[in-house]
Amino acid sequence: MKLPNLKTQLIGLSLASTLLCSTVLAAEPSVYIIAPADGASVSNPVTVKFGLSGMGVAPAGVERDNTGHHHLLIDVKEMPDLTQPIAADQNHIHFGGGQTETTLELAPGEHTLQLLLGDYLHRPHSSPVMSDKITITVK
Repeated sequence: MKLPNLKTQLIGLSLASTLLCSTVLAAEPSVYIIAPADGASVSNPVTVKFGLSGMGVAPAGVERDNTGHHHLLIDVKEMPDLTQPIAADQNHIHFGGGQTETTLELAPGEHTLQLLLGDYLHRPHSSPVMSDKITITVK
């Protein structure tokens, strides 16, 4: 049995690593709420931790491929226009500094939380990256 020479082995390894990297990079990005858990009963102050996979975090105003920053939607019944910059108000909280968690004071009762990733200009990406909406109860 003849073994492949070193050059052939290196070419094979290079092709295999290219295919592996392409597969990993092709994964769809996702954003999610790490804590609190969906359905949780919590007390103030409420700490919300953000998760992101398949992309990186960059502050607003910093244009880098495959990055964005978090926007927390609180008690938003309908998604904003995903072709426009995300509003900044009490229900659409911007984390343009690249923050990955926040602490909130919420009125007692039921609240919904959802993350929406924005680009350097606070616009949703062309394929919007948003979390599932979770519901929490503040005691």
